[in-house]
Amino acid sequence: MSKRTISTLPRYVFLNSYAFLLLAMGIGMACLPLHAYSRHWLWLQVPFCIFCFYEACRILQSWQDKKRKYNILIERNTPDFRPDTFNEYMQAPCGRLLTLLVLKDLGILNEYKQLKSLQKHIWQITAADCRPQKTHVYINPNYQSK
Repeated sequence: MSKRTISTLPRYVFLNSYAFLLLAMGIGMACLPLHAYSRHWLWLQVPFCIFCFYEACRILQSWQDKKRKYNILIERNTPDFRPDTFNEYMQAPCGRLLTLLVLKDLGILNEYKQLKSLQKHIWQITAADCRPQKTHVYINPNYQSK
């Protein structure tokens, strides 16, 4: 395995491809002259464009976080491959792109098929998120305040 870095232009474009797709969708929707047919279309067109631009900016602003997560995944999987470390990343499209990049750098791209089983479908995610969850608070008995 060669020492790879995530901070290159092709990797930036690859990991932010969903942001660029959202930008293209927002620009494309903004360019449609729907107001010529009816002013009511603006009630759909404007919020859709704002949503696309907002989400694209959120994805692009998460670059530092992606670099940090890349380093964490490389460290956790360097001596041995641990599929459990990728569970969180397999739930989102951008996380799956990061997973592909990490596996490629580790030279174990063929393990992606195994990780695909960790991916939850949309109805599994929604059902899990809507259920009440217990919160456990741990109080350290050895904590000493200053």
